[in-house]
Amino acid sequence: MRAEIINPFISATIEVLKSMAYTDSIPGKPFLKNDYSATGDVTSIVGITGEPDATFSITFDSESILCIVSKMFGETLTELTQEVADATGEIVNMISGKARREMDKKGIHYDGAIPTIITGQGHEIKHISEGPVIAIPFQAEKGSFTMEICFKS
Repeated sequence: MRAEIINPFISATIEVLKSMAYTDSIPGKPFLKNDYSATGDVTSIVGITGEPDATFSITFDSESILCIVSKMFGETLTELTQEVADATGEIVNMISGKARREMDKKGIHYDGAIPTIITGQGHEIKHISEGPVIAIPFQAEKGSFTMEICFKS
């Protein structure tokens, strides 16, 4: 596991959700993921180029993303709409940017692409990079989400 790359994404996730949505999130124990199945209803995935290339995603269950986006927008949302999906992409984009800035301070440079959003129960996440997928489950104020990072072999 590449802690010098994974840890900035974990801390960025905690910080962005706290500052943008006033939501606490607690990371669980990382594990190697062996399949493509998503753990929730809305995924945003972004490619990051550097050494090595990688992809980064977060999959939110509906309860967690509705709570997070409701807090961001200051209104109660009860359905997974295109607006919620778009907000998911922006959240992951902010997390990716914050993590990459933190790595830059340590001399590790990555560039990010535009996030792609995948929605629906039972969807699959196929990382662009070929390599092991490290998954980190998070418990949110309501519901849960899973971060995945896949490094090119």
